[in-house]
Amino acid sequence: MSPRAAARGPDGGAPRPGSGDVLIVNARLVDRDLDSPGAVLLRGGLIDLVWLGLKGIPAEFVPPRDAAGASPAPAGAKGPLILDAEGAALMPSFIDLHAHFRDPGYTAKEDLESASRAACAGGYGTVVLMANTNPPCSDSAQAAQVRERVAALGLIDAFQATSLTRGFDGTDTSALDSLDPAVVPLASEDGKEVASSAVMLEAMRKCALRNVIVSCHCEDPDLAAAARPFRAKALEQGSAAGFADRGAAGSVDFVESGTAVGGGVRDNLTAAERLLRLAEDTLTVRNLALASESGARVHIAHVSTAGSLDAVREAKRRLGSRADGRVTCEVTPHHLALTLAVPGIVNPPLRPAADREALIEGILDGTVDAIATDHAPHTAADKALGAPGFSGIQTAFAVCNTVLVKTGRINLSRLSALMSARPAEILGLCRGLIRPGYAADLVLVDPEREWVVRPTAEGGWYSKSVNTPFAGSKLSGVVLSTFRQGRRVYPFK
Repeated sequence: MSPRAAARGPDGGAPRPGSGDVLIVNARLVDRDLDSPGAVLLRGGLIDLVWLGLKGIPAEFVPPRDAAGASPAPAGAKGPLILDAEGAALMPSFIDLHAHFRDPGYTAKEDLESASRAACAGGYGTVVLMANTNPPCSDSAQAAQVRERVAALGLIDAFQATSLTRGFDGTDTSALDSLDPAVVPLASEDGKEVASSAVMLEAMRKCALRNVIVSCHCEDPDLAAAARPFRAKALEQGSAAGFADRGAAGSVDFVESGTAVGGGVRDNLTAAERLLRLAEDTLTVRNLALASESGARVHIAHVSTAGSLDAVREAKRRLGSRADGRVTCEVTPHHLALTLAVPGIVNPPLRPAADREALIEGILDGTVDAIATDHAPHTAADKALGAPGFSGIQTAFAVCNTVLVKTGRINLSRLSALMSARPAEILGLCRGLIRPGYAADLVLVDPEREWVVRPTAEGGWYSKSVNTPFAGSKLSGVVLSTFRQGRRVYPFK
């Protein structure tokens, strides 16, 4: 996109300012393909005009001056609201392919409003919600209702996934027959897995016919059950040692040199991790084979092992150019940042440093398509009983910026591709890039500013749940403003 072409909308016409327009100037425009000074005009919920290489206000919007040097506004003039970004990075808002908002049924953990506020404060504009609610979301009508409730809040957009089997019963795939991909672009049994390969194949074939993505929680249920006693023992030992799994490990250095865990706890966590590694790797291979047979579009969720990533890489290699959109995968911020040295319970578990490095290498070689939060809020009581998961949607950008960009592994444009452009492509959305005609869902960030994660209301924490392993950690990257459909929705009024 040349600077000249960028200075006009899709029809090539001149600016037509209106009272609801927003002009953001003096920004560092960053998306998958851009990193340039510039300005953008937001109109009617879309990005209307983009100026690259520009500092200051576009000439079209500088009012003329009279002979005395004054620039009185013409009577009745209605120009855009001008916002000065003061050099901050303006990026497409983030798109999360994997989050749990716990509503309906588990609203003590989280609800649609608290989660939407946390997402918005984290720079997210669009989320995909998993179906393991109570009752599980198993049909289009339920999904549409959740989507409408989120939209009514006016902060973010949400797509509610439906389960692959009705009520998570593992057998009945009939609800998939009537899915509308415009309403339900993705189906998943996340939180568990369809144990029967025959049922999973049937579900994938139905989703292939409807052009619905199958998101796979790759975990063999029998091996997962075998790991539970080791996790329970680790939790018991950790409580006795004074570092019970609160979902927070104190100050974290993001690698194995971080918070140490005691010998007994480490031994049991390692035993559980080995079983859960087998559980993930075997089901990843199975699901990729079933996807190849069925022709389904398959998305491998929260990849955490080198072995599973290798399986995805090989599946993409076999498909060649046909792999684009057929096989995709995501990794999470916590698996990119932490290792099993941190005693937090999450599914899949935190892995050794070699797996963490393998995930980063998967980003570098293009095997990894997206970074998704797997935002999984819990009450303190549930975490004390070993409930797996972290509250992560508000810290995701800062964690990834700190671990990947500030260390020089990738640049900010690549991070934008992983958190915005590629997720939008997977979902088939005209979002995730700073282009005329794309949704005016944007986030203004300061990637250099540091902050300390304090999961309290006084610390600006909006999720109901404080089960974050990054509590007390210093991160780089602050969300300054979030825009939805051209309207600034964060900071909250």
